[in-house]
Amino acid sequence: MKFAAIADVHGNRPALEAVLADIAELGINEVVNLGDHVSGPLEAARTADLLIERGFPSVRGDQDRILVELWQAGTSARSDFQQLERKHFDWMASMPPTLRYREQVFLCHGSPRDDAAFWLDHIADDGSVRPSGIEAIEAGAEGIDARLILCAHTHIPRVVRLRDGRMVVNPGSVGLPGYDGKAPVPYVVEVGTPHACYAILEHAGEGWLATLRYVPYDNTAMAALARSKGMLTWASAIATGWVQRESG
Repeated sequence: MKFAAIADVHGNRPALEAVLADIAELGINEVVNLGDHVSGPLEAARTADLLIERGFPSVRGDQDRILVELWQAGTSARSDFQQLERKHFDWMASMPPTLRYREQVFLCHGSPRDDAAFWLDHIADDGSVRPSGIEAIEAGAEGIDARLILCAHTHIPRVVRLRDGRMVVNPGSVGLPGYDGKAPVPYVVEVGTPHACYAILEHAGEGWLATLRYVPYDNTAMAALARSKGMLTWASAIATGWVQRESG
């Protein structure tokens, strides 16, 4: 059993196309998607169209949930919302928050119980983003009997082996390698490369092998699109993998 896991595309269709081409080149036929498909200032509708066409097993991310809530409430001035049609909202609304894939793999976005949780990493009081301790990670995995658990949300690729042998993998972000946030304190996530990231998972004997793969693509147009909409943090992250503050 071998498959690819993608996450946090955030409307970056060129990055998604590059990752899907790389997956096909490797001869991998199965892909799962861990959410946050279209949110942001990029190509929400075009990205949704491609993902709908592919029909991957998918879970709903926190930003997908927020877009659906806005749609149900009536309207929004957000750039991504304005691009989307009813079929796109229906598609996101149909996704579960968690999913069991081929009986052996548990899929979630943030953590098994919270789609907006930082799980394998946490935000420290000083605003730094640090790996979480094993006790906190294991607490989040309590009650999940799958040997492989996949999560996303932070955009930070990470592979963690729990003390009982289960593996938790965050495949990183296809479309957005850096961003900033304000809660619980101001913080920045930046992975240091503009390449699109995903994971390859392979069942081997009694366990799993995980490979994190970084794919270069032509990121110029998406960085320029973000900049044209005043999203300097997104523009710098997509262009370089590092974050420039919007106030800069």
